[in-house]
Amino acid sequence: MTTRRTVLKGTLALPLLPFGLSACSDSSPNRYLADNFGPVDVESTITDLRVTGTLPPELSGRFLRNGPNPAGSVSESSYHWFVGDGMVHGIRLDNGRAEWYRNRYVGGSGANTNVIGFAGRTMAIVESGSMPHDLGYTLDSVGENTSIGTGFTAHPKLDPDSGELHAMCYDWANLRDHIRYVVVGTDGELAEETEIQLPGMPMIHDMSLTENYAVIFDLPVTLSFMALGTGSDLPFRWDDDYEPRVGLLPRGGEASEIIWSPLKPNYAFHPMNAYEDASGQVVIDICRYERMFENDVRGPFGDSLPRLDRWTINPKTRTVSEQVVDTRTQEFPRIHPDLNGKPYRYGYTVGVAGYDFPTIYKQDMQTGAATEFNVGAGRHSAEPVFIPREGALTEDDGYLMTFVYDEGSNVSELVVLDAQDLARGAIATIHLPVRVPYGFHGNWIPDTVTAPT
Repeated sequence: MTTRRTVLKGTLALPLLPFGLSACSDSSPNRYLADNFGPVDVESTITDLRVTGTLPPELSGRFLRNGPNPAGSVSESSYHWFVGDGMVHGIRLDNGRAEWYRNRYVGGSGANTNVIGFAGRTMAIVESGSMPHDLGYTLDSVGENTSIGTGFTAHPKLDPDSGELHAMCYDWANLRDHIRYVVVGTDGELAEETEIQLPGMPMIHDMSLTENYAVIFDLPVTLSFMALGTGSDLPFRWDDDYEPRVGLLPRGGEASEIIWSPLKPNYAFHPMNAYEDASGQVVIDICRYERMFENDVRGPFGDSLPRLDRWTINPKTRTVSEQVVDTRTQEFPRIHPDLNGKPYRYGYTVGVAGYDFPTIYKQDMQTGAATEFNVGAGRHSAEPVFIPREGALTEDDGYLMTFVYDEGSNVSELVVLDAQDLARGAIATIHLPVRVPYGFHGNWIPDTVTAPT
């Protein structure tokens, strides 16, 4: 596949394919290469974006999202959605205007899962041994960031009080018997590292943080030498013999102090949040699958679908109480960023219906009530990112931003919702003449975190 870069200006009422964007295929035998899972083959710069509604004037920064976008030919029989070149899609907002849309390949490192702003940098990140990759403000590649040691994660957790990043880092190719817990200082340099021995090499996609603990999800999707030997793009499989457990590592403590508690067999990519209650128990709200990579070895949705659960861990008895919060299938949970690791009330998820993503849920974790926003027939939401409103007085006073893909027009939009009132519908929509493939994670990065250059 040949990558092309296109600069587009002016009106957006133009046909799609002349821009050089490949139409997504609905005929691939691999579901994760078909339709809007399929890659795009153009790097675009689009200005004069059409906006309906009113963009919040106080938002100055970039909404960025990263995901896999294979740049060359791939094997349809072995391709796994989690691999492939990273591509970051971004829209810059300033003073109520949408200044540009850009999408750029992440150079050379395979950093295809998330994109964050930290210590004045924009970093594309991924798990399993790859280093963060620095990007310029306009998303062109700068190079690998080697300041934090060997490999990183797709989901570091920011401590809202200290400003430090915390991460559980695994590297199946080089660290077969342990993972690394790292803390990155506000200067972007490695501040702390702890090696944690494990009985196997699990896929640890995410972690949680509380006031006193760093949380380890040691779950039964592990490195499979059989899959590795048969050339699978992602050599992790469901392992019935691996004991699922969750670990509480005291912050600032040693690996020998980890409090391990057994769980029922399950797998989870993404916790919504974790915190300690008044009795000292650790509460974890998490999107939980029954099984993963057992029969569907190309992506996450073929063996089971995720629901929202609550795990309450008693550190003294080393036991976990598991409670179903919502049986409706949902993923990609987000919260108010200043409440990471703290008691909270509201979380936001994407409804999952097979391979479709038709709904955004707002979960009231105190009352159990949930409201929803249906993005419309033939339309699909990406991860909803919560952005607090300037001068907000309540936890949910802010905005949700997400890309929405429309099957009929084969293009995407950036939709802005009022997080307090999803029934209000979109307060602003930025219309793109291109599509943003289904991908993984992103963030709102204000210019106060990473300044324009």
